[in-house]
Amino acid sequence: MKKIVLTGGGTAGHVYPALAVKEELGGDYQFHFIGGEGMEKDIVAKEKGIVYHQIHPVKLERKLTLKNLLIPLKLIKSIFEAKKILKEMRPDIIFSKGGFVAVPVVIAGHWLKIPVISHESDLSMGLANKIILKYCLVMCTTFKQTCDLSPKCIYTGQPIRKKILNGNKNNIKNGNFDKNKRNLLIVGGSSGAKFLNDITADNLEKITKKFNVIHLTGKNALAGASYQNYLPLAYAENMGDYLDWADIVLSRAGSGAINEFLAKNLPMLLIPLSKKCSRGDQIENAKLFSSLGIAKMIEEEEFSNEKLLDCLDDIVKHQEKYIKNMKNISSNNASKKIAKIIKENLK
Repeated sequence: MKKIVLTGGGTAGHVYPALAVKEELGGDYQFHFIGGEGMEKDIVAKEKGIVYHQIHPVKLERKLTLKNLLIPLKLIKSIFEAKKILKEMRPDIIFSKGGFVAVPVVIAGHWLKIPVISHESDLSMGLANKIILKYCLVMCTTFKQTCDLSPKCIYTGQPIRKKILNGNKNNIKNGNFDKNKRNLLIVGGSSGAKFLNDITADNLEKITKKFNVIHLTGKNALAGASYQNYLPLAYAENMGDYLDWADIVLSRAGSGAINEFLAKNLPMLLIPLSKKCSRGDQIENAKLFSSLGIAKMIEEEEFSNEKLLDCLDDIVKHQEKYIKNMKNISSNNASKKIAKIIKENLK
């Protein structure tokens, strides 16, 4: 059987799309995943038919810090760790979903002349994928505009797992909701989001008067919040079921998540991660979705409780228009397109 290595990590958005591609490729291959000791290890551990291999990657810092002086040595160490694993395994191809975890694996694979296919989720390319671009044969992209960056880029869209697309709200047994109210899902990302948790707490009384709310808080669940039609959860194993339940989503603007909302035709209010603690990729994603008429957005620096409530009201008022725009854009063929590219480039 041909062996395929998946790699990527740091956030769930660097892991789940790779698993969507694995799902599409099917059972005719041996799958291995090379990652760090982060959440990618926990996620892959729950997946059948894949062997996990751990390395010790180094995070690439964008700011001036003394830690950067150690990056070259740590990177070389992690490259040789990945090279040893790949040399013993002798895979036929590597599929990289990006993130700093993937960099040493891709470089080691290039040294061993193993073909590399990668994927960029965001509108602009992250630092890790800028490095990976030099070593891969093809960089698949979620957004058409990203293809302008390099002739290696091919637009495919965002790979999404079938369990996301085929979720069933009837599987959600907890919660005491009002059937006459719309359902609002609040998503902070795989690690939750303190900012979203705080603004939810500040506005919960007003929000629950208009919506049933399921709030995915991350590990830091809200304490003391108790409303009949409000359900806080640390995380959702069956995210597809919650997306099937929702009518509207309030979320950060990570590309993986918002493309899942798009695939489910869910109007969304996006509050992207501030440039103070990111490279601004979420802001770019949110602006694009807003310009396409499929989302509203509020930047953190411009946030107010009044804006939050007004935007939610506007989405409810024009919900049919948002859904119509989404149906004109949404495509669920990314996994098939990427699987085809992988098969065409197998050694």
